[in-house]
Amino acid sequence: MGKKILLLDDDQSILYIVSYLLKDSGFEVKTLATGMEVFAVIAEFQPDLVLMDVMLAEMDGRLICRDLKNNILTLHIPVILISGTHDLSESLQQQGAPNDFLSKPFDLDDLLHKINVQLV
Repeated sequence: MGKKILLLDDDQSILYIVSYLLKDSGFEVKTLATGMEVFAVIAEFQPDLVLMDVMLAEMDGRLICRDLKNNILTLHIPVILISGTHDLSESLQQQGAPNDFLSKPFDLDDLLHKINVQLV
């Protein structure tokens, strides 16, 4: 079984396409369309990496990331944020920052490269 990735996005087409790509690349993938149960799912699924959109329907992915990075139980999990509207390069230097970010639209090879860098 490959490394586990938790994928959060409120766009079902993104969840489907990225999930398919990741599974085809050998990863075990769990998807969420909402951030409401992210901590419960992390506790159960034990992902090796979290990949999430910044703009979720009811939550801000940056806040979820900050909470993950400030929690002793989850701070070790790499987080890659995806955004079509935010330039997150400056946020990489802040407390609770993601490990990396990717702008939409993104190249699938770039996504895989960023994931593999974090999972080394």
